[in-house]
Amino acid sequence: MSLLGETSHLKYYLPGPTHKENRCLAWAQRVCTLLLIPRLQENDCLPRHFLSARCWALKLLGFKPDGFLGGSCSHPGDEGADLQGLEVTGPISCCACSHWAVRPPAGSSGCGDTRSHLQGVCVGDACSVPVSEIIAVEETDVHGKHHSSGKWQKMEKPYAFTVHCVKRARRHRWKWAQVTFWCPEEQLCHLWLQTLREMLEKLTSRPKHLLVFINPFGGKGQGKRIYERKVAPLFTLASITTDIIVTEHANQAKETLYEINIDKYDGIVSVGGDGMFSEVLHGLIGRTQRSAGVNQNHPRAVLVPSSLRIGIIPAGSTDCVCYSTVGTSDAETSALHIVVGDSLAMDVSSVHHNSTLLRYSVSLLGYGFYGDIIKDSEKKRWLGLARYDFSGLKTFLSHHCYEGTVSFLPAQHTVGSPRDGKPCRAGCFVCRQSKQQLEEEQKKALYGLEAAEDVEEWQVVCGKFLAINATNMSCACRRSPRGLSPAAHLGDGSSDLILIRKCSRFNFLRFLIRHTNQQDQFDFTFVEVYRVKKFQFTSKHVEDEDSDLKEEGKKRFGHICSSHPSCCCAVSNSSWNCDGEVLHSPAIEVRVHCQLVRLFARGIEENLKPDSHS
Repeated sequence: MSLLGETSHLKYYLPGPTHKENRCLAWAQRVCTLLLIPRLQENDCLPRHFLSARCWALKLLGFKPDGFLGGSCSHPGDEGADLQGLEVTGPISCCACSHWAVRPPAGSSGCGDTRSHLQGVCVGDACSVPVSEIIAVEETDVHGKHHSSGKWQKMEKPYAFTVHCVKRARRHRWKWAQVTFWCPEEQLCHLWLQTLREMLEKLTSRPKHLLVFINPFGGKGQGKRIYERKVAPLFTLASITTDIIVTEHANQAKETLYEINIDKYDGIVSVGGDGMFSEVLHGLIGRTQRSAGVNQNHPRAVLVPSSLRIGIIPAGSTDCVCYSTVGTSDAETSALHIVVGDSLAMDVSSVHHNSTLLRYSVSLLGYGFYGDIIKDSEKKRWLGLARYDFSGLKTFLSHHCYEGTVSFLPAQHTVGSPRDGKPCRAGCFVCRQSKQQLEEEQKKALYGLEAAEDVEEWQVVCGKFLAINATNMSCACRRSPRGLSPAAHLGDGSSDLILIRKCSRFNFLRFLIRHTNQQDQFDFTFVEVYRVKKFQFTSKHVEDEDSDLKEEGKKRFGHICSSHPSCCCAVSNSSWNCDGEVLHSPAIEVRVHCQLVRLFARGIEENLKPDSHS
């Protein structure tokens, strides 16, 4: 039995019920079909309806998801090793009660596609689990009560092992699943245990030792509880050792990363919200630049990527970064991405003022509306999560606009545009191409050629703005599933610059509502969006410090123009919302650093389309 690589799959087969069971099943299915007919909806298809009846019939007859197994551990082009004589029990698929199994979708590259989605297929077809998505393999206690159920209970099979693997659920969630294999021979059982474990050892991308930061105060204060109940058991199962630090004050994670030896770790895990992730991000980037001798305060400095990946266990109020990179804010899903060693490169923007680094940004950099919300909410932390709703309503009614100048350098190296309707997904072509473009630019710099931004033309936009937003990702979350910029890419070396000019409250409300539905939120005359790799902003107040500031008093909540209801109230300066932190500088310079950090993530996977069986 040869050892196989990461592209291997563990394949197994499940037969259908016997002839007698089929007769009982047909009768029970007709009964369940009659019971389910009144529940049919207008858009329900008949095959889906009959499958539901089949599931209910099997439950009614008490069928177990157990089956006789024959299969192989195979590689593309290989026949694999025969597995006849084994039995399998456990939750094999999402629809185990109907004796359905799992395999790569039709049209994929067979069992060699390690990133393929899993989908239901009829009984008797091969079930396949990519070795890269196997969490662990362990010997099973055959005397345990958990494994002595089903129709295989009567058969004497004293040797067994359990495969812990990833099972895909709805809405991009991953679940921890187990499949138990029973064997009549001890030698065969141990041989398979050894083989599978050796294959898992060959997966060098998986972490072995992690540094974990837990924020016990973020979100609803459930960070420590979430880690202990949902994450720690998976790390223990996958033989991942951890050093855990429960933070006690702000910026503790950043300070710790500057002080300790991080070379002994394979990655860093942030348990908390976007604020906790930002701390870890700043500490890791800062430590890497200090070790490489790079001056972070120089706006044109070429930053060095870190070799460590960052894992995010969502336990905050918004969890924007996790939602935009995984597709859900589920702690178990994020933990499984860490366990299997996924890797996703992500852009980071540096924010400077007068040759001084202010902060790094990975999600939202907002001036005006979103800046006012975060500034006002900081004064009302005693309200808890409700402070964001209150400050948002207050800021909307205040309807302040800000005058200034935005100059930007268009990102001509990227493919597509912010309005092409093509979101960033796992294995994104645009992100891969941008990485190649980045390597070409580095080669030019190595040979002393002129940098591209020195010969490209800057564009300048002046006026009064309700909001100025720059997003490195879609900024999706539970409240806004498509985000502020649905087609923004995670690793293309650009940022989507969104300018919302002065408009009425009604039109601005229409714009905000489109963040929650499927309509094009950029389809307004007062909204402009550009894909940029560098931009600068200077407020009118900074441009002319002697200008009349008589509108300063209009910052108060109670001011609403009654004589001109469609106008905005001009105010001197706003603040910047940088990933949830307040920046008070009215003049900034922003530059996007392509794929500067890597996460334990894969990107949002495409939803599966039902085949003829489902």
